[in-house]
Amino acid sequence: MILDAAGPPVLIACSHGTDNAQGRREIDAVRAGISALRPDLDVVEAYVDVQEPDLVDVIAALPEGRSAVIVPLLLSVGYHVKVDIARAAARRPGTVSALPLGPDPRLARVLQERLADAGVPDDAAVVLAAAGSSDACAAEDVGEVLAVLAGLRTGPVSAGFGSKASPSVPAAVAAFRSAGQERVALASYLLAPGYFHDQLARAQADVVTAPLLPSPLLAELAVARYDDAVALIPGPARATTPCPRPCRALVPTCVRSAALQTA
Repeated sequence: MILDAAGPPVLIACSHGTDNAQGRREIDAVRAGISALRPDLDVVEAYVDVQEPDLVDVIAALPEGRSAVIVPLLLSVGYHVKVDIARAAARRPGTVSALPLGPDPRLARVLQERLADAGVPDDAAVVLAAAGSSDACAAEDVGEVLAVLAGLRTGPVSAGFGSKASPSVPAAVAAFRSAGQERVALASYLLAPGYFHDQLARAQADVVTAPLLPSPLLAELAVARYDDAVALIPGPARATTPCPRPCRALVPTCVRSAALQTA
């Protein structure tokens, strides 16, 4: 795509990247959905790992003077949002990062639909299986979706993580077994097929749901995140709003304020 210096801020749809062909198609479809919702925008792809074009190269190729918003096609904050994407945005004037797609209560409703599609009884135990991060705010993000999902079900719901956080998905499944739960399902809190989703089959659950995609909600969330972030593009001074979330005291950098805050 050839961009000129005029027009609204470019929407850079930034994904993690995957070697899984189906996963790539699902993310491509999200970008197509964004373009369908907002044909007035230039939507470009970028990645922080595995695939090309790399986010840093995409930003370097933007026309001088054209502002841009990086929308993380990710479900929670973490290293990629707070470091990779934040650093890339900071390198170029007129470029800001939006919040990731989650948490959002509508994501919990998609998870419940996936469980129903898989034939999981409403009273079955469910492990919300997330990718995981060492960042305390990432766990808070997952916890918010977990709380909404628990409210949609009568059976117990807990969280499990693929890496860098506890409990692991297999440990969460085992904990339910030890508590006497005969049927345990994994609700895949992942965007698309790929490495982490493949690992869920090893957790010895009775059912593993499909990932969140395909769902039109993800493109809708991306557009909403873009619109919110446009207000952060450098201009007249704006007041910052302290972040009230419990994880704020546990992390050096906060992205859920009116502007990026550091301790």
